[in-house]
Amino acid sequence: MQPTQNLTGEILGIDLGIKDLAIVSNGKVYKNINKTGKVRKIEKRLRRLQRKVSRKYEMNKEGTRFVKTCNIYKLEKEIRHTHRKLGNIRQNHIHQTTTEIVKTKPSKIVVETLNVKGMMKNKHLAKSVAQQKFYEFKRQLQYKCEDYGIELVEADKFYPSSKLCHECGYKKVDLKLSDRTYHCEECGYTADRDYNASLNLASYIA
Repeated sequence: MQPTQNLTGEILGIDLGIKDLAIVSNGKVYKNINKTGKVRKIEKRLRRLQRKVSRKYEMNKEGTRFVKTCNIYKLEKEIRHTHRKLGNIRQNHIHQTTTEIVKTKPSKIVVETLNVKGMMKNKHLAKSVAQQKFYEFKRQLQYKCEDYGIELVEADKFYPSSKLCHECGYKKVDLKLSDRTYHCEECGYTADRDYNASLNLASYIA
């Protein structure tokens, strides 16, 4: 870690998710780029191209053999280009998000440890998890923190950041994934579920 003089002394907690990419304890929310009209339009075009090339293969089938025509080569080239375009959009969004976070110059950032492999086993979540590129987010955040001299901490994977009340520490064991608002039965504290988690991460002690 390179020593940097102008850090603020602030500790930021970052909750990562599917609804939004990152929710930060300073109140900043970084959207899920995959839910934007721009990305959905490109994905729709990609699906259309993939269906089109599949039909072309069927039309040009000779027995058990597929014959590639100029049209198929052209379509496959367009599909590769569209995949690259989507990848670049997602990569750029992560770059902009991580850069903006480190430029606030906190002294320490605490990020949750997600069980990405486990999440990928859920057929309803797998595609969304893959598109969010959580590993890439952490990779970029790590090297940028090193450049700024910011301490980066990954909370223990068993730390229940979403289930703890930030105000009183009460643990809500029955909190469901579908519960988007955290309401504490002990002290009455109410907050957005992900924002509450980010505040708990900011208070995390390894």
